[in-house]
Amino acid sequence: MTQHPPPDGRRPANDGRKAAARNRAALLAAAREVYAEYGLEAPLSAIARRAGVGQGVLYRHFPDRAAVATAILEENVRQVEHAAAARGADMAQVLGVLTWHLTDSAAFIGILHADGAAGRSGGPSYASALSGRVERALREHLPDGHRLAAAPDDLMVAVAMVSGAVTGPTREERENRARAAWRLLGVEVGPVRPFEG
Repeated sequence: MTQHPPPDGRRPANDGRKAAARNRAALLAAAREVYAEYGLEAPLSAIARRAGVGQGVLYRHFPDRAAVATAILEENVRQVEHAAAARGADMAQVLGVLTWHLTDSAAFIGILHADGAAGRSGGPSYASALSGRVERALREHLPDGHRLAAAPDDLMVAVAMVSGAVTGPTREERENRARAAWRLLGVEVGPVRPFEG
């Protein structure tokens, strides 16, 4: 069947790249929701259905679970960097954003490390690069004499300790455990929420 242009002579717009960006964003949002509801064993097809796209679209963007996890973690790190770069930001505020992402994405951090241990792509070297970016963002706001500046590794050891404490079936439980871990470390954390700026 031949498709004819509309009567006004214009061709319909091709959303190409815009549609791809919308689909990718929808897939990431759906992955967060599906994994939060059903756990890490939820089928990738559930993510595609939740996002309102076909499985082929999902696999064009993310060939496997590790790719989904990597994309979500990249998005999280970017938000921490934006929070650190925001005018008037302080250490407590940036730690609040970081803590939100740790509690929201605990499962994805596990996937990334498990795939790295198994030798699949996106593993330890990528996790190390993401960790380095978080460390640089946090160090911008680390005042002299802060308890996390006592030794060179203290800052990221504290982040790893909090990340390890983030367990529980609900986001609320994971956030409570993260707050408790920071409190035990004697570190003030601002509002635990995503960066909105």
